[in-house]
Amino acid sequence: MASKTRVASKTVDAPAARPLRADAQRNYDRLVAAARDVFAKEGGGASMEAIAREAGVGVGTLYRHFPQRIDVVEAVYRDDVDQLVATADEVIAELEPWPAVVSFLEAFLRYAQGKRTFLNELHEAFDKHPDLKLRSKERIDDAMDRIVRRAQDAGAIRTDVNGAELMQLVSPMCINAALSKEQSSRLLTMILDGLRHQS
Repeated sequence: MASKTRVASKTVDAPAARPLRADAQRNYDRLVAAARDVFAKEGGGASMEAIAREAGVGVGTLYRHFPQRIDVVEAVYRDDVDQLVATADEVIAELEPWPAVVSFLEAFLRYAQGKRTFLNELHEAFDKHPDLKLRSKERIDDAMDRIVRRAQDAGAIRTDVNGAELMQLVSPMCINAALSKEQSSRLLTMILDGLRHQS
């Protein structure tokens, strides 16, 4: 299974750019991982200096990669989407159809809950680049649909649902800050109980 600390290169609707040198790529990866950790602890309003400090690089290095805070937010979001889609590939390859459904939805729950601390900044990024949200949604829906169709072919889940519909059902409870993580997990269990094929 993919490690949550792994950092991928920019792939979700990222502008075409010259490949980074190895040392620059390492700094980029460290900054994205550090920003994710800092946002989780301090929220999206955390200072750029705090991110650089967490990454162990100078502020100048941070600004060379990310001239504005919103650029850091976008980078974290893009990388999280990349990791989630990679998780779909892994559960399909490694797990039976029903456990793959459960594992991916649990991964999606963690992914979505991780956005709670910087939702306002993320909405600013979506306003700036509407295609970022749309393309990411398409990728996640497609990943879920591949897992759903595989489970349906195996007779493991009901046949009257697709990946996009399942994401519409699960997403609101994942990002609802009024729900604790325990409550969200309990609601997900209820959804899974209703999804599983009843023989």
